[in-house]
Amino acid sequence: MTEIIHENKVYKNINYSNKNISGREFIECTFINCDISSSDLSRTEFSECSFENCNLSMIVVDDALFNNVKFVDCKLSGLDFSVANEYIFLVDFFRSRLDYSSFLKRKMSKTTFNECSLREVDFGDAILKESKFIKCDLLRATFSHTNLEKCDFTTSYDFNIDPDDNILKKAKFSLSEVMGLLAKHEIILES
Repeated sequence: MTEIIHENKVYKNINYSNKNISGREFIECTFINCDISSSDLSRTEFSECSFENCNLSMIVVDDALFNNVKFVDCKLSGLDFSVANEYIFLVDFFRSRLDYSSFLKRKMSKTTFNECSLREVDFGDAILKESKFIKCDLLRATFSHTNLEKCDFTTSYDFNIDPDDNILKKAKFSLSEVMGLLAKHEIILES
């Protein structure tokens, strides 16, 4: 149950780093140039909110609810999204850094990752059906038992996805990056 409700507010240049912001509700709020890094946002609800140029690295999101939340030009490194609210998790990411984060077992179909750094992100057992990975760096990202049905990877790079261990039906890839699907076979292609 939330204690404090914030509705239709704009937060600019606020430093909430290392704070306890848990148990609040934010509806149609915008956060611009805010530092919320290493803060506790457990049991906080975000509905129809946007974060622009914010630092949210290492925040705690235990049972936090994300309902139609957009992150633009944000730092979200080291987040464990797997512990966020399991019933509602609707997010999109644009030009953001999510390195070392986890979406383990997260249901997040139709999510957009646009020009994001997703290095060493854990997508194990996640459901990402119809998601878009547009110009994303997926170096050492983990895909294991992940549903990637109808996902679009055509402009992304440095991924290593095992077709035998993931659902890839109708997923799209560029010919130039197809080796990311064959890495375990150590195949050598020459032109």
